[in-house]
Amino acid sequence: MHRLPHGRGSVGSITRRQTIRSLFLGSSLFPALLGELLAKDAAPGAENPLAPKAPHFPGTAKRVIFIYLSGGMSHIDSFDPKTKPAPDGDNGKKFLPSQWASKPHGKSGIEVTDLFPHIADAVDDLCIIRSMHGDHNDHFQATLGIHTGSVTFQRPSIGSWVTFGLGTENQNLPCYVVLAPLMPYCGSQVWSSDFLPGVYSGTRITSGPEPIPDLNRRAPSAELQKLELSLLDKFNRKHAREHPGDPMLDARIKSYETAFGMQMTMPQVLDLRKETDATLKLYGMERGTTSGFGWQCIVARRMIEQGVRFVELIDTGSSKNWDAHSDVRSHEPLARKIDQPIAGLLADLKSRGLLKDTLVVFTTEFGRTPRAEGALGRGHFNKAYSSWLAGGGIKGGTVYGKTDDLGANIVENGCHVHDFHATILHCLGFDHTKLTFRHGGRDYRLTDVAGSVVNEILA
Repeated sequence: MHRLPHGRGSVGSITRRQTIRSLFLGSSLFPALLGELLAKDAAPGAENPLAPKAPHFPGTAKRVIFIYLSGGMSHIDSFDPKTKPAPDGDNGKKFLPSQWASKPHGKSGIEVTDLFPHIADAVDDLCIIRSMHGDHNDHFQATLGIHTGSVTFQRPSIGSWVTFGLGTENQNLPCYVVLAPLMPYCGSQVWSSDFLPGVYSGTRITSGPEPIPDLNRRAPSAELQKLELSLLDKFNRKHAREHPGDPMLDARIKSYETAFGMQMTMPQVLDLRKETDATLKLYGMERGTTSGFGWQCIVARRMIEQGVRFVELIDTGSSKNWDAHSDVRSHEPLARKIDQPIAGLLADLKSRGLLKDTLVVFTTEFGRTPRAEGALGRGHFNKAYSSWLAGGGIKGGTVYGKTDDLGANIVENGCHVHDFHATILHCLGFDHTKLTFRHGGRDYRLTDVAGSVVNEILA
């Protein structure tokens, strides 16, 4: 029996049985529903699709923080500096060298430009891949590519594949969270589970005073909410028994359960008041801040501490981003917003012993052209660009791949997006060719029919 507290405007002391009667007494459905709803479930509940699962083999990483820069960051002006002058191209376009000075950093002596001074100081923890390449030169398709492995068709996102394979360690929080203040190219398709069960879709969190809409309870009391949700759950499970194998219904049931758990747990995760001044300073944050990339990074750390399996951080949206067609120097304010927070995240994870089994991924959808557009702009460039990985079994202080003196062509150890994804999955303990899902008569996977693990970058 569940009793509600007395008080002004309250429903008084009622039982679950009385709640059901009050809802259906005037309905023709009452006789048929009463016995069903008040009886114990005749069949056991469905298996929890988010229960923790073992990968194919012991992985070096248990979770992922995936940092995505929307718009196409210039590799030449960041992690693959090109400073030597070069002759004009055949079409008369001038080679545009790095617009920021560069120098070796760390014990490894890896060269990084002054665009990212704080991340450069952490270079001994990074493996910079300077030979990334993808299949498309437009934002929409390339954004799909780096997230789903496909530039032509909608497919499940990498976060959905990871959580499909591993489940989650905290049933009161989403398995896959996306911290995105603005919508990126492709919108929610970036974190969609597509044909995978809906429980593996990402949950978007924005920023500000209400990062998750409707998170606060609307019912007059927690007890009344439990009664309402219990009734809804009985309806859903009755329907599930009558229509077994409906993935959308299974996802809906699980989403209600997770939403209820989130009301209890998520406010604590988003409450930064117990973070020390030193920690906030590490991320470049002021106390009381509820927005900005520093806030995203520190919340990401708190998420993985609570068992969230995959957290993606998107710095900006589909406009006013890294798409520097007119002036590549527009990268500077964008870099300033994320540089210290990312370096702080790496340092914080390392100091807490979390970096060793957390894979941090830093990428964009493509690079920028070595030849100038106008005086100081750069166009889209998918033939060569830079990404980096850290933690989670990655060999830090290393560079993989090489481009020519202009940053235009890969001359050593190319790394396709499929190879990048295969390596991420390998760190988590998956053979990327065996993490599959049957759909439309075919076994699909994140890496399509290609991809090889880049073993040289593994610790």
